[in-house]
Amino acid sequence: MSTLKIDILNPKATRLLQDLADLKLISITDTSGDQFLKIIKKLRRNEGKVLPTMEEITNEVEVVRTARYEKAK
Repeated sequence: MSTLKIDILNPKATRLLQDLADLKLISITDTSGDQFLKIIKKLRRNEGKVLPTMEEITNEVEVVRTARYEKAK
């Protein structure tokens, strides 16, 4: 089985695809909202994790910048 993403340009094509689905030649799955739900679920999984403070981020950036500067000399 293969999966294809198809952009329907003409509404008549929807009817043709539905006819093929009625004949059990293809199956149609609407995925228009799935991407949004995936992002929401991913954000919710990360909800309980401790995020770095702005000070920790700044310190890390300074460490990397210093290392790059020393390397460039």
